[in-house]
Amino acid sequence: MEFLTGVLQKETMEISDLVRPGLEGSEVKVNGAIHTIRDMGPIAFVILRKREGLLQCVYEPGAADFSLKDLKEADTIEVSGTLALSEKAPSGIEVRMKSVRILSEPVEAMPIPVSKWKMNVSLETNLDLRPISLRNIRERAKFRIQEGIVRGFRDFLTAQGFTEIHTPKIGSKGAEGGANIFKLDYFHHPAILEQSPQFYKQMMVGVFDRVFETAPVFRAEKHNTKRHLNEYTSLDFEMGYIDGFEDIMAMETGALQNIMKLLEKEYQRELKLLGTELPRVDKIPCVRFDEAKRLVSEKYDRPIKNPYDLEPEEEVLIGKYFREEFGSDFVFVTHYPSKKRPFYAMDDPADPTYTLSFDCLFKGMEITTGGQRIHDYGMLIDKIYKRGMTEEGMEHYLMAFKHGMPPHGGLGIGLERLTMKLLGEDNVRETTLFPRDLSRLEP
Repeated sequence: MEFLTGVLQKETMEISDLVRPGLEGSEVKVNGAIHTIRDMGPIAFVILRKREGLLQCVYEPGAADFSLKDLKEADTIEVSGTLALSEKAPSGIEVRMKSVRILSEPVEAMPIPVSKWKMNVSLETNLDLRPISLRNIRERAKFRIQEGIVRGFRDFLTAQGFTEIHTPKIGSKGAEGGANIFKLDYFHHPAILEQSPQFYKQMMVGVFDRVFETAPVFRAEKHNTKRHLNEYTSLDFEMGYIDGFEDIMAMETGALQNIMKLLEKEYQRELKLLGTELPRVDKIPCVRFDEAKRLVSEKYDRPIKNPYDLEPEEEVLIGKYFREEFGSDFVFVTHYPSKKRPFYAMDDPADPTYTLSFDCLFKGMEITTGGQRIHDYGMLIDKIYKRGMTEEGMEHYLMAFKHGMPPHGGLGIGLERLTMKLLGEDNVRETTLFPRDLSRLEP
């Protein structure tokens, strides 16, 4: 009988192992997928794609016990050879090949040139061939950056005393209300895909005080724009015992600072590969909703068309204004009109036509919506009825408030939008692994 006692140690090495000082000249074993082969005549470069990046292997006919003709693009192989330093090679190292073991071979040629710096294919082709196109190192780097964003968010909130939760995505009633809900038959009962973990994370404030979640949300919006998805990843948190919605904005500022710090420290390879310059987040300006509209209307000579909401063009101009005036790519727009916020948003006691809520704009696009919630049961019921709503389907949500809830608030950050604006992409689908929109359910 055998027993497993932990992770099995492998002979094969990763790039981070190979770059350790003093290993040059030693015999090493590596594996990976053949990204490309560059036959230069006397020698050939076999570039392997590995999880940490590209590794250059050098083939010389007299030094290797196999023929270069045995290898082709997309083979996965195991290489034995001698480690050498090389200024021109990725990471400054290369492996002089002696022997190779082919682990698997493709049955078809690559449909697109994933080994090129830019594939020069349309977005539709990119998405249709997503399992292959993501092998391009620049495409892949986008999602390493996205991983870093989630890590930075999670690590910061954990350090701030938040508990990570996992809420259901099938429910009986939407948290936001309205018609933009995906409906489904759940064992002969009507059900919906959750638009937000809002109700659940508020309930959990009564349990853990501070909670967060990173998970998909679903919006049945019939939009076909560069900024909308029907399924996206939301970075949510909710926190209790707040003094005001400013506490929520301050917590997001801290999270953004930690995200950028982590990216700067551990994702330099990907940032350099994508030509990404991280934004400043040492301080983020705040402006009231009505004041923001007035400022951009006056500076850019744009009439205010809708006094109750921000149009995408206005968001762009607000981003431009605060970049020009304060050098900030981020701005918090506060005190949104009550009629444009959900029923649980806390109205401003000084003027109930506005709420104690905010959006965070990044480079002219809304990436966050948040604010203080109503925590008083009587006030919550009053607002439900003023909206013409009923308590039906919200009994369990309201149960938490019947039995006491602290002042609290929270937010949701759109992960794909944040990644999109950080990397300077033009379409949110570029920073979504497998997008779901009006016309796409595959792959």
